[in-house]
Amino acid sequence: MKGEPIIILLVEDEEAHAEIVRRNFEISRIANRLIHVADGQAALDYLYRRNEFSDPAQSPRPGVILLDLRLPKVDGLEVLKIIKADPKLHKIPVVILTTSKAEADMIKAYDNHVNSYLVKPVDFTQFNQLMETFGFYWLAWNQNPL
Repeated sequence: MKGEPIIILLVEDEEAHAEIVRRNFEISRIANRLIHVADGQAALDYLYRRNEFSDPAQSPRPGVILLDLRLPKVDGLEVLKIIKADPKLHKIPVVILTTSKAEADMIKAYDNHVNSYLVKPVDFTQFNQLMETFGFYWLAWNQNPL
């Protein structure tokens, strides 16, 4: 890490899953700031600074996006396509965090330039371990030119 706060945009419609992520990052002191939105449209509004996110001070660019696939309003795969097609956003690492183990979903995600694809474990302890490992890899060890 470069000593700068890392903003994580968590796009997750399941509040219980969002809370697990939030708690793990707090316990591990991994994230300086976690911003949670519950649907794909809100994620796009945040990234494009529209509606309630129009103030750039309140919607800083994330250092990484944790994106669920099955989202209300705008599907996660569509959000991924939009992010990776935009020259202003495409360098932001996007990590799919989903319950889907379907190979077709993985292929579509990688075809649309996802940076990583993680399947949420059903087991609470394993989910905690996944989030801790994610935090260390993407937020502490990974080098990003952003």
